[in-house]
Amino acid sequence: MSSPDADVVTPHAGDGGPDTTTGPSPLDADALQRALDAALAAVAAAGDLDALKRVRTEHAGDRSPLALANRQIGSLAPADKKTAGKLLGPLRGRLNQALAARQAELEAERDERVLVEEAVDVTLPVDRVPAGARHPLETLQERVADFFVGMGWEIAEGPEVEAEWFNFDALNFGVDHPARQMQDTFYVAGPDGEDGAEPSNLVLRTHTSPVQARSLLERGVPLYVACPGKTFRTDALDATHTPVFHQVEGLAIDKGLTMAHLLGTLDAFARAMFGPDARTRLRPAYFPFTEPSAEMDLWFPQKKGGPGWIEWGGCGMVNPNVLRSVGVDPDEYSGFAFGMGIERTLMLRHGIADMHDMVEGDVRFSAQFGTEI
Repeated sequence: MSSPDADVVTPHAGDGGPDTTTGPSPLDADALQRALDAALAAVAAAGDLDALKRVRTEHAGDRSPLALANRQIGSLAPADKKTAGKLLGPLRGRLNQALAARQAELEAERDERVLVEEAVDVTLPVDRVPAGARHPLETLQERVADFFVGMGWEIAEGPEVEAEWFNFDALNFGVDHPARQMQDTFYVAGPDGEDGAEPSNLVLRTHTSPVQARSLLERGVPLYVACPGKTFRTDALDATHTPVFHQVEGLAIDKGLTMAHLLGTLDAFARAMFGPDARTRLRPAYFPFTEPSAEMDLWFPQKKGGPGWIEWGGCGMVNPNVLRSVGVDPDEYSGFAFGMGIERTLMLRHGIADMHDMVEGDVRFSAQFGTEI
């Protein structure tokens, strides 16, 4: 294969050759034929389109031998210009035809190769719908339920539209308790839905605690139940609150139960949710349905910002008034209860900063948690 440099090298003085700094003479038929033969050989030897592109530059470009010879025609005598044109024109035409033919051959070979290498079996079954994922709140609720079932407890459920008596009165809420106010609770309208109509005495339950009273009435004592479920409060949606959220309630009623049993249960639950190093502590608090009552703090090493304590839920010994309201003798039976938010547990477990991520329905949020069976 010829190269431009070889075609334009100045010959040694006295060798009688043409001045190849300007290419072969346009009147030298033999030199022009040799340039064409070299070009045709290079075209035939080009194995792919990139190689052919280089050949085109070397043998048909502005500094190729034939192009340099064509440039010299302008300086020839008028009689020689016609002769030079008749010599060069057919040669350049043959080269262009050879380049075009080789270009077509190489493109055809490339297309055939692509068809083989990138072949797709269109008969294979294809799932055009991307796989979704279960919401992490659902899988976490099941994990919570599995923990309590493993301890021998039962899972109890109750209605989300709840009687006001079960939601408040049975749990020792006074008639003037702030939680009964409409700025905290969703009340269901009466039969005709008008102001001043007969009240329905129904609410969207504000916690899962009403299941305590229902379970005691339906199942009796002794009783060990966990009650995961959906609850409703008149909170605006923001980074840490939502009007619809999930809780898990735990209730144990038996003879001789104490705060020690409560603390042991909470520690075991914390380890199941947050790892073997997790533990809990209790701080005095007040809830109408427990006495004594406590706020429960959680310590675990994966806490966002480093290991430390953070509030997780509320708990306490069941108030004797709650036991009396469902016909259980508080002098014979005692019990403990606790509750915490499922969303809060998920946020603490995975470092989720914004409640919006859980409720907006973006499948990318659920997909990052994988699949649990």
